[in-house]
Amino acid sequence: MKTLQILLSGQPTDTTSLTELAAISPQLVLVFGSVELLDKPDFFSQLRAACPEAKLVGCSTAGEISRKGVHEKCCVVTAIHFESDIRLQVASATVTGMDTCHTAGAEVGKALVAPDLRGVLLFGKGVGVNGSEMIEGIQSVVGNDIPITGGLAGDDGAFNRTLTLTPTGIFPDALVALGLYGHDLLLGYGSFGGWQAFGPVRKITRCNANILYELDGEPALNIYKQYLGDHARDLPSSGLLFPFEMLNQDLDTLGLIRTILGINENDGSLVLAGDIDPEGFLRLMHASTDNLIDGATAAARQTLTHLPAAPPAGVAILVSCVGRRLVMGDEVDEEVEAVAAILGRQSQLTGFYSYGEISPFSTTTVCKLHNQTMTVTYLGERQADK
Repeated sequence: MKTLQILLSGQPTDTTSLTELAAISPQLVLVFGSVELLDKPDFFSQLRAACPEAKLVGCSTAGEISRKGVHEKCCVVTAIHFESDIRLQVASATVTGMDTCHTAGAEVGKALVAPDLRGVLLFGKGVGVNGSEMIEGIQSVVGNDIPITGGLAGDDGAFNRTLTLTPTGIFPDALVALGLYGHDLLLGYGSFGGWQAFGPVRKITRCNANILYELDGEPALNIYKQYLGDHARDLPSSGLLFPFEMLNQDLDTLGLIRTILGINENDGSLVLAGDIDPEGFLRLMHASTDNLIDGATAAARQTLTHLPAAPPAGVAILVSCVGRRLVMGDEVDEEVEAVAAILGRQSQLTGFYSYGEISPFSTTTVCKLHNQTMTVTYLGERQADK
């Protein structure tokens, strides 16, 4: 595998460096950048001209990740050339609203499904969506045995407008999926949080998919504001600091977290990033920097369990929640460094801070939408026998 990574800061001279990517004849180019940079009129055409044969996928972010650490208002472009028999295919669909998420997921699933499909890398619109429905739509076609990883786009915490990069352009309402095929592909994945629960358990008394209306018979927004205190004036962005832990009817944790993506003052509801169980319970969570770094380490170690011992250098795609970045502040680079320390610093690192992380749940291949986690996807290839 050959890789080449460049970091664009938005200066006019930056785009000339895109031509450097052609040196490795990339089959795949991953692009993660700020809305401002991806929105530039000539950005996509210049990227396509530099890599005319490559599959282009990516999205806007709430912070970019490269092998050098965490950035903002930049664009990380990573070119990949596979030297073995690995096939790539890209499919995209339009997501006009939460009611079309499942259909869009099924559409890309139909385009990618094949006997030799090994995994799917998925990026999609980050606001006005139900990430769980997008994932379930894909799984309804490809099944639960195909690992799906990736994340929902961000826009620096504004929760206003995100962008998704597809092979045909950059769009505010798109879902893009990369199918990975071939025996020579090495694919590892892991996801872990590091958040701690606090406060009482609350019964979900009214919800619809990812819209939470009532907890313990009271408007969910009212209860949430009581806990947030002064932080409530900064909703919905301040909700990133206090996500919900999901529990089942027996009050056992499900290992899933839900972030607040929006609020409705009129009906007192909360818009969550993914579905919740109408018969379940929720409890608030908070975190410390040390706990989150430990969580990133755990995600990297989990990734290695899917790979052979001492895997060759590859590409690690890190998708971490924007809420983690807010908690860690100036120390946020440490969670990226923690992953690099486990996977090996010879591997290329790329990724972004997101509004939702996509990864198989626990030790299974059944994919779920996660919030407030560090999710790692490793792409590599088997080395030919000498």
